[in-house]
Amino acid sequence: MKKLTMPELRRLTVEEFKSSEKLPVVVVLDNIRSQNNIGSVFRTSDAFRLAGIYLCGITATPPHREIHKTALGATESVDWVYVPTTLEAVKELHSKGFTILAIEQAEGSIKLSEYLPTPGEKLAVIFGNEVNGIEEEVLPHVQGCIEIPQYGTKHSINISVAVGIVIWDIFNKMNIFKNI
Repeated sequence: MKKLTMPELRRLTVEEFKSSEKLPVVVVLDNIRSQNNIGSVFRTSDAFRLAGIYLCGITATPPHREIHKTALGATESVDWVYVPTTLEAVKELHSKGFTILAIEQAEGSIKLSEYLPTPGEKLAVIFGNEVNGIEEEVLPHVQGCIEIPQYGTKHSINISVAVGIVIWDIFNKMNIFKNI
């Protein structure tokens, strides 16, 4: 066994990425404080070829040194937009036909393992602030709430890890790149 070389990995160029089919999923970042977390979300979004990222509220935007440190160039490939409030982003995405899902521990949430996307559905998944979670005013405007089950003493997972878990799960369930 040996590690694959860069040519053997056959990665897309930024131009090829921009013109390629995307997973019909956007990530909405609700007031994320850590620029390292933001950069990590860009990398995950690139890895699973997401349609884009909405950066809301106090969430920093590229270009920024701390974002670039963890994004490793993904800010160039992944489409992103800044919206002043998460509620504005949710309303815009809903008007564009997206199903809006909050990733939050909330009354009526379902376990990630039980969630099944509808074929052809466009999804927007909201991830909240590292301390306060998703803004309370946003929750009445979502179509569902998904929770990552946790069995330890803590009641939260770092946002960049949560994004990786959720996007990997949705990516596998949507399975649109199975022939690549």
